[in-house]
Amino acid sequence: MSIDPDHPADADNDRLRPRGSSQGGLRQYNERVILQAIRLHGALPSAELARLTHLTAQAVSLITKSLLDDGLLLKGAPQRGKVGQPSVPLALNPDGAYSIGVKVGRRNLDVLLVDFEGRVRERSSRDYDFPDPALVLAEIVLRVQGLTRRLGDAGRERLQGIGIAAPLSMGGWQSLLGFPQTLVDAWDRTDLRTEVERQTGLEVTLLKDTAAACVAELVAGRGRSVKSFLYVFVDTFIGGGLVIDSHLRAGLHGNAGAIGSLPLGLAAADSSEPPPQLLSVASLLTLEARYRQAGLEVSAAGNERALEAPWLPHTSAWLREAGTAIALATNSAACLLDLDGVIIDGNLARPLLAALLREVDAALSRYSWEGVVRPELMPGTIGSDARAIGGGLLPLYANFAPDRDLFLKVVET
Repeated sequence: MSIDPDHPADADNDRLRPRGSSQGGLRQYNERVILQAIRLHGALPSAELARLTHLTAQAVSLITKSLLDDGLLLKGAPQRGKVGQPSVPLALNPDGAYSIGVKVGRRNLDVLLVDFEGRVRERSSRDYDFPDPALVLAEIVLRVQGLTRRLGDAGRERLQGIGIAAPLSMGGWQSLLGFPQTLVDAWDRTDLRTEVERQTGLEVTLLKDTAAACVAELVAGRGRSVKSFLYVFVDTFIGGGLVIDSHLRAGLHGNAGAIGSLPLGLAAADSSEPPPQLLSVASLLTLEARYRQAGLEVSAAGNERALEAPWLPHTSAWLREAGTAIALATNSAACLLDLDGVIIDGNLARPLLAALLREVDAALSRYSWEGVVRPELMPGTIGSDARAIGGGLLPLYANFAPDRDLFLKVVET
């Protein structure tokens, strides 16, 4: 995608232009600027790279030659224009670098090998009733070792590290999950990042699971065109992330965007019971409970059977309640943050996601938007792998992106 700086339609895309500097001492930064420009816009010839990055043609020529020599870029087929010499587009080399993304969930574990383009090259999964930390750690180490063996010596040299996406409170909401107290205590004693780093010898970054999913959408999905958005991810529990001015915001305790904890009503003065939280209504755990009560197979909650008989009546009831609850969260967030959009994704089939968005949209229409702008409602583009892919993107951006503050700063504070 090319951008004309003189065209008004391109004004919204200014933030996508990583700008370099032709001054000395900034060679590595400029290399990252060029890599980021190609990542954002696809294969580009040198002249277009110079225009987008505001680097001189000579600087672009020298830097791209170095990146080609390092195996980070590939030359495409020459493209002949109307005049002059044919231009040669430069693209990211998928094998230029790798990272490993790990999603630690309350029901399963996913381990992905992600290439330099952010694409999944290999994947493996492990289901469990409850995430025992000893089992989770052993499985991560085993699967990482298998991936590194298959990469071989050359591939291992290009492996940038591991990004882990996991709930901040693995033992939280114990009563809803039926989580054994022994595992809650075991997780309280477990430093997963440190242990994985020690046993694999690779640098490890840890991020809240829904924030990692938000990273994937920010970097590889709608975040390229939506500047500020609330991200909603529907899984065993519903959760989210918050992007303001194209940067992931974590907050003081890493909980920004944690919409699952939003109350669905006022706390009554004459009651000791707090109002229910969003996650108690709009999570897949709630849909599974409906199926279980009806004597139906609960695994249909995340796939297309959810919209078929005999699951459909129970799914429809859940969709109405979940849509209403998510709309309340959306209205509250829009009033507080003045968002461009709300992006909803999850570990569920695309038809079920589309049905959920319709319910949320209908519920949003029942609110008064006087004095505030209703944000655009959009489906996510990544899907169930968003958390693991987001984890896998962390090491790649740490080592090759010019703007670490895009989301890595929130991990380090």
